[in-house]
Amino acid sequence: MPLVELQDTITLALSVRDRHASAAWYQDTLGFALLYHADDAGWSELRTKTQGVTLGLGEQAEPAPGNSVPVFGIADIAAARRAMEAAGVRFDGETETIEGMVSTATFYDPDGNALMLAQDLSPGQ
Repeated sequence: MPLVELQDTITLALSVRDRHASAAWYQDTLGFALLYHADDAGWSELRTKTQGVTLGLGEQAEPAPGNSVPVFGIADIAAARRAMEAAGVRFDGETETIEGMVSTATFYDPDGNALMLAQDLSPGQ
């Protein structure tokens, strides 16, 4: 039995220089659908052609090419983090929250690959 129960969603997060230009590229090139631009958070999200999989674009001045972080949906991020930390899973800093949007926590697999948990805080969730 797993330590935590993930939801049936995943966001693949990429670092990009210009979220709006990148979103247009993914729309035009791969047919992804823009879900939203969260300009205050420096984040854009697109629905891919695979059910439950979205592409998140985080704007950074100097993105690291090839750096993709799988972001797993979770119903209760605090409980999941407590269970994972108790089992020795290493997290990077505190859980970050953007009120009314999302709470996220970055953690690492045994080889140091970054992964993230995200709890949707949008109204109606």
